Amino acid sequence: MILVVGSTGEGRQLIRSLRQAGYQIVTWTDSAYGEQLARQDGATLILTGPLTEGNLATLGGSRQLEAVIDATLPYPNHLSRTLEAWCQEQQLYYLRFLRAETRLPDDSLIYQVATWEEAARTAARLGETIFLTTGTNNLEVFVKNPLLKDKRIVVRVLPEHRVIKKCQDLGLTPRDIIAMQGPFSKEMNKAMFKACKAGVIVTRDAGPAGGTEAKIAAALALKIPVIVIKRPSIQYRYPVYTVSEAVALLKKIAPLKKDDHSDFQN
Repeated sequence: MILVVGSTGEGRQLIRSLRQAGYQIVTWTDSAYGEQLARQDGATLILTGPLTEGNLATLGGSRQLEAVIDATLPYPNHLSRTLEAWCQEQQLYYLRFLRAETRLPDDSLIYQVATWEEAARTAARLGETIFLTTGTNNLEVFVKNPLLKDKRIVVRVLPEHRVIKKCQDLGLTPRDIIAMQGPFSKEMNKAMFKACKAGVIVTRDAGPAGGTEAKIAAALALKIPVIVIKRPSIQYRYPVYTVSEAVALLKKIAPLKKDDHSDFQN
């Protein structure tokens, strides 16, 4: 049995491809919509709510779990650290799914930064309306930064209750919350940036699959500066970059057993 974690498009592709290859799949989601998608993709078992060490312990106790694929976005986060540490403790294979990095144009309007805090400081001097395309992760870094207290902050986030509630709890008004599911085309990005009179765009490098190229192209077409939060350099023992690569690696390190085709017994 394989645990797949990640609400990215690649995470869904992994579930479908691994099920087609014969693996039993357990996945985790923190939303009703995510649970619905996981069922559509064929997940054998779906965990809901916070993914804690306690929840993971129930899987480890079953002795059926062989590997974990972390398909969350390729930035340091508590979930990834928890998964990697737990896999080491349980002596399970930990595969890190990584998107290819975006090839950035050579343009003076592109500002590469290493941290969220640096992104907030840079945004403060580049524009009056800060358009965030980074979701709600680290949103407080911008909203609570004293350098941005007189700036307008616009966020584009998933249309989920918990996500919108976090924005509102941090003081953002409906006028400054765009709740839509991407990725978005260059023209769609241009329309949103123009409508909000964006003075600077903030994005992280989510790779071509995450729409980073379209955001940057739209901003440059409008002569709007773009702040790109670069990925940290982290070494993983089992990095994978495509769904087919992940499936092929699992077939080598965790080959199917006879009982893998049977229903999972909790």
